[in-house]
Amino acid sequence: MVRNRIMKVCGFSAVVIPEGKLYSSWCPELDVASQGDTIEEALANLKEAVELHIECLTPSELREIKERQSTRILATLEIPIPQ
Repeated sequence: MVRNRIMKVCGFSAVVIPEGKLYSSWCPELDVASQGDTIEEALANLKEAVELHIECLTPSELREIKERQSTRILATLEIPIPQ
């Protein structure tokens, strides 16, 4: 018998940084990174890496991530940097 599982969708941040001809992508909440030839490819590769990372987590690690997701605050800091 196959059981249907209800899945909760969690949003994670993605930071994309151009590096030469490639783009690096990083999920700071999980400290997972990837790269690609384009921004879209870097994000798609990061999504796959995050999904694989989550599959390997223990139930207690998953609970911790879900708890952090419900209380996270995402902000951008603007800091002056000397020229």
